[in-house]
Amino acid sequence: MQVYPKIEYASSEEIKVFQEKKLQELLIYLSEYSKFYQTLFAKENIQIQEIRTLEDLAAIPTTSKEDLQQFNQDFFCVSKDKIADFSTTSGTLGDPVSFGLSDADLDRLAYNEAISFACAGIKKGDLVQTMTTIDKRFMAGLAYFLGLRKLGAGIIRMGPGIPELQWDSILRYEPKFLITVPSFLLKLIEYAENHGIDYRNSSVFGAVCIGESLRNQDFSPSLLAKKITEKWDIKLYSTYASTEMSTAFTECEHQKGGHQHPELIITEILDENLKPVKEGESGELVITTLGVEALPLLRFRTGDIVKAHNELCECGRTTLRLGPVIGRKQQMIKYKGTTLYPTAFDDLLNTYEGISTYQIVIRTNEIGTDEILVKISCVKESEKFIKELKDHFRAKLRVTPEVRVYEHLELLAMIHDLKSRKPIHFIDLRERF
Repeated sequence: MQVYPKIEYASSEEIKVFQEKKLQELLIYLSEYSKFYQTLFAKENIQIQEIRTLEDLAAIPTTSKEDLQQFNQDFFCVSKDKIADFSTTSGTLGDPVSFGLSDADLDRLAYNEAISFACAGIKKGDLVQTMTTIDKRFMAGLAYFLGLRKLGAGIIRMGPGIPELQWDSILRYEPKFLITVPSFLLKLIEYAENHGIDYRNSSVFGAVCIGESLRNQDFSPSLLAKKITEKWDIKLYSTYASTEMSTAFTECEHQKGGHQHPELIITEILDENLKPVKEGESGELVITTLGVEALPLLRFRTGDIVKAHNELCECGRTTLRLGPVIGRKQQMIKYKGTTLYPTAFDDLLNTYEGISTYQIVIRTNEIGTDEILVKISCVKESEKFIKELKDHFRAKLRVTPEVRVYEHLELLAMIHDLKSRKPIHFIDLRERF
């Protein structure tokens, strides 16, 4: 396998021509095998032969997660006996959606992760410790395993949590890279400090981080990233992906946004009216998958608010890069005149001394506006601590939410629901109309 695909260094014109050819192949495939898109094309009187350019995509309606939930089976382009692996989404907006991957899709997934990890600097022969689940129909853990194998890296499958076992593995096998949720690195540091582990001189060089933001919009380190690297001088690389995309946007060594793989995905950044945003503006990421056999998607609205960066990267890649996710469109909070996303709370709470864990709850009050409840457990509770925390919220976010203190184990039970594959740090109880 060529680790660095040539298309990622091609001119923007060459990339556009390449993607337009792939798009035409996808439209033919969907018109032949996808019941959902057959119905959509007929209803909207779309003649696929007239969709020749990326700009022509605007003639096709977007697809939403609600469509996937309502017409799940109609999206499948292969019969059930051709599915080699079943996955589901994490159900952020409701019931989980089923996804199936064929043998070809598993090969594509492995290729995607291999070139993504290579982008972050992982090489053949490097040893990588994965701190994510590979079970519970979770695509990401499987993707990491397949990608590292294809790249030729060694893998230590540890799964999430349990700092003691993670350190036993690090000290025993000496991995060069970790794959983890970044806030868990703080727990590893805390455990090491409490148990006399010389973590600063461990084998770990870097971590590929998922699920939490490492960068501000100008690519400077987030509070969470600063908190980690002030203690542990390792390289942190951000990666962004989803089950629906089966594609990752991963930082290179220059850490200026996640690089697109143009052979795998077409991206659009759209405003509230589903029109392309102006260059430098943020909007909703809309994706079209390329090379997916079982469940390809055309103009799928991810719900994630992002900003695209098109200037040449120092690494030499000419591909579009995505900045840090600003927030999920469905999770936008309007609170006392201020627009917020849960990521802003995550960044603040993950780095505030004295908070052992937290959960954010958004609900609608009696007058129909958003209310924010922050549940926390504290190392040492006091009125002074709560006041200082509220003052910190006011200074950093310009709002002061309600703060409620819980016993550590009680709050952990709320966060680590046995039915969920991920810690539940955000709950949205707002009424939707």
